[in-house]
Amino acid sequence: MKPELVVLDMAGTTAADDGLVEQSFITAITTVGVPSERHPEMLRYVRETMGQSKITVFRALLGEESSARRADDEFRRVYEGLVHSGRCVPLPGAEDTVRRLRADGIKVAFTTGFAAGTQHAILDALGWQDLADLALAPGPGVRGRPYPDLVLTAALRLGVTDVRAIAVAGDTPSDVLAAARAGASVAAGVLTGAGTVDDLRAAGATHVLGSVAELPAAVQG
Repeated sequence: MKPELVVLDMAGTTAADDGLVEQSFITAITTVGVPSERHPEMLRYVRETMGQSKITVFRALLGEESSARRADDEFRRVYEGLVHSGRCVPLPGAEDTVRRLRADGIKVAFTTGFAAGTQHAILDALGWQDLADLALAPGPGVRGRPYPDLVLTAALRLGVTDVRAIAVAGDTPSDVLAAARAGASVAAGVLTGAGTVDDLRAAGATHVLGSVAELPAAVQG
């Protein structure tokens, strides 16, 4: 079945941010008073949950809602500043992949674990505001990965006729799980970000690709 929709993760899949998540995270938890001796254990959790909604990660680590929101606000401020300074760049072949898919009549949606404002900061920095058909982030009524909401919301908004006609690509196990839970026939893991071959296979990846540039051939045959 030729896909009607391809859902692409951003950081680690289509864009490289060179460790900015961890850098911004350390600043955020320091701001809310987390002592430095707790930073390594928290960073391990951040790495394990890459791809998931950042506010959800802060809630799990900090417990108190006010602290989680303060940390999330600080994370966004720092990360978006680094993005605007030129620290986020397209991964090789990513833009060509999106253009190739759309030229073949396949709709493309960008999804992320970042807040909508951070996602738009990345799109602005890369000049990708109009590259895809849709950009989605977690928010009210749309849970982040590994829930299927982002994939299914993209399918509804873009008029997909069958969830089996969806392909998803991302660099984390959370991306793969979200794809499987949404019923996508392709749940591709890419090796340009946080996930390893073993991580992605264990999450149920249908394909493990060296980069997103390999995706058109994988989904179109």
